[in-house]
Amino acid sequence: MKKFSDSEVRWGILGVGNVCEVKSAPAMNLIPGSQLVAVMRRDEEKVKDYAQRHGIKKWYSDAQALIQDPEVNAIYIATPPNAHLELTALAAKAGKPVYVEKPMARNHAECQQMIEICEQYGVPLFVAYYRRSLPHFVKIKELLDAGAIGDVRTVHINLKQEVQPEIIAKLENNWRIIPEISGGGYFFDLASHQLDLMDFFFGKITHAAGFSTNQAKAYAAEDLVTGSFVFDSGVIGTGNWCFSSSKIAEVDEVIIDGNQGQIRFATFGKGDFFLLKDGEEPFHFQVELPKHIQQPLIDSIVSELLGKGTCPSSGKTGARANWVMDELVKNRIG
Repeated sequence: MKKFSDSEVRWGILGVGNVCEVKSAPAMNLIPGSQLVAVMRRDEEKVKDYAQRHGIKKWYSDAQALIQDPEVNAIYIATPPNAHLELTALAAKAGKPVYVEKPMARNHAECQQMIEICEQYGVPLFVAYYRRSLPHFVKIKELLDAGAIGDVRTVHINLKQEVQPEIIAKLENNWRIIPEISGGGYFFDLASHQLDLMDFFFGKITHAAGFSTNQAKAYAAEDLVTGSFVFDSGVIGTGNWCFSSSKIAEVDEVIIDGNQGQIRFATFGKGDFFLLKDGEEPFHFQVELPKHIQQPLIDSIVSELLGKGTCPSSGKTGARANWVMDELVKNRIG
């Protein structure tokens, strides 16, 4: 891997859509040794508007032009997944580190190509699985590693949402439910975060199998996935993801069971979790999440590039979430 030779990370962003309004891009100017210098979007009016509103001095409507900008020395790819492989290749060939949105790509095969290309050109590859750096999830990891609930036996993921009316009304604009663009439906968008988080807690998943189907027929992608998976550490996991449920049945819960207790939390909720042990009062841990939710992870990327730390979310870890999702949806029913 080539050594990052600059003393400052100067970001260029490809695809300044909604995720760049609050979640990610503004944090780049708040981190020491980091600066956002250029943005790109194919729609010239929209990218110009973004640049003006956020005080970015350079804007482009062509990806290659931004990548070749000599002031830019790191690339953040914030496009839908169908463009991730192509843009990663362009950035890597230019010798610039890559930070790519999640899911890392449409499938595991594309992820592997991205890893190989970045290794070929000696540039680091990071993936926006920012929950690995959020304080309450870091605390859960510490508790698990310290044996707070004993030996972990099982983990269960339960995520159910109703079909949103705006999804049906704007099918042509909602890339998340177009498999050719996203790789799948909301399962790929949301479960990728959960499965990566499980990888952070328990290590690599070595076996996975499941079923997927489209029950509501509201769009082409799967709307229900269920499956089980086994971690290299021996922990057994199960998951149930339904995106055509009733509103009253909506739930976002992960339950980790050990032989001495249990941890419960919502993946997409507030910065909190519950630790429960027999004969003890429940422990409720809660922190305020950062305004720019990706800031802790981006901070770790900057630290790694400047030789001061390590980012917990790499191309290799990000690809593992795609492998599990591919396995869970492989058996499509109906």
